[in-house]
Amino acid sequence: MIPIRPEVLQAAPRRVVDNYLKPGILNLPALPPLSLYVHFPWCVRKCPYCDFNSHEAGSELPEDAYLDALRADLEQSLPLVWGRRIVSVFIGGGTPSLMSAQGLDRLMSDIRSLLPLEAGAEITMEANPGTFETEKFRSYAASGINRLSIGIQSFNTRHLQALGRIHDGDDARRAIEIAQQSFGNFNLDLMYALPGQTMDEAAADLEAALAFAPPHLSLYHLTLEPNTVFAKYPPELPDDDDSAAMQELIAERMRAAGYEHYEVSAFARSGRRARHNLNYWEFGDYLGIGAGAHSKLSFPHRAVRQARYKQPATYIEQANAGNAIHEEHEIGREEMGFEFMLNALRLTEGFASRLFMERTGLPQQLIEPALQQAESKGLLEVDFKSIRPTKLGQRFLNDLQQMFLPD
Repeated sequence: MIPIRPEVLQAAPRRVVDNYLKPGILNLPALPPLSLYVHFPWCVRKCPYCDFNSHEAGSELPEDAYLDALRADLEQSLPLVWGRRIVSVFIGGGTPSLMSAQGLDRLMSDIRSLLPLEAGAEITMEANPGTFETEKFRSYAASGINRLSIGIQSFNTRHLQALGRIHDGDDARRAIEIAQQSFGNFNLDLMYALPGQTMDEAAADLEAALAFAPPHLSLYHLTLEPNTVFAKYPPELPDDDDSAAMQELIAERMRAAGYEHYEVSAFARSGRRARHNLNYWEFGDYLGIGAGAHSKLSFPHRAVRQARYKQPATYIEQANAGNAIHEEHEIGREEMGFEFMLNALRLTEGFASRLFMERTGLPQQLIEPALQQAESKGLLEVDFKSIRPTKLGQRFLNDLQQMFLPD
């Protein structure tokens, strides 16, 4: 077990200490890599397809109060991660690029003073066109941000308007140009199968993105998520055949452009895979702070999930009172096996067989019946070294993942 200083244990809430020390159902040979996620919950305008915990910003953001709460939240979490190094940081939202340069610098200073970051840790910040300012983004880079993830979604102004975005195609191009001035590593988010989108328009968006030679591209199929405006008032979308054709077009064009298709929606130049996201997909640990943030934390004999209070005002109040966590539960054996496969099967190259036991503390026999069934249906390739989805398994990923649901 990773040692904790006695004074930290004595100062921590009794619940935190008990949860950390009590025996459980797992037997982890080593703790997984640990990432930090920081949630910034405000945006200029809520998009009709968005189901993230985001809230429209008013005339003035309570930036200082929120940063105070983030530090308090992080301090309260230290007993759960004591002695562990942070392999990556991701600041997401909302729109974190609404944060002032001074606010971001303070946040990074707090993170460094409280947590040990690995040398060369990937530190990503989400940013949306329409919030880009050259000097502010230079300051972000000087504060330690070494990777941007830019929410382009489309270069077509008509489609951007349908998606409720605050930028147009020219803003999108200008944002990338500003990013290139200060960041050698960045990701572009694009969506396809948009309302009224044709095959030619999807191809044009992809070509516009590739013209900037991004190190990483995330290409998402628009889905109608519950509790969104689009779910309540569904727009007319391309049919299944057209959507599948767009997906095939994307895969072929990205391969021709020299990108590795390493995860369902992720394409990267060699050496530019998203380390933070890979830690999720390989069932690593992550500490999430901020309004609505989620954590998955492992201990030698158990693993827990946590969720913070979602409403920013409530989160600020509760974090300052020493209780930012709204929900917490221990992950059960069957749930653990399913959650591992839910993430790892997104990797197009699959994963090493030994990773299941290393990250869950459970024997592979727990999922053996589902493995055999998936292999018999041609959805998986299984050998003594690796487990990987076939092309058919990638095409019917949801069906493959559901085969590992606990009874």
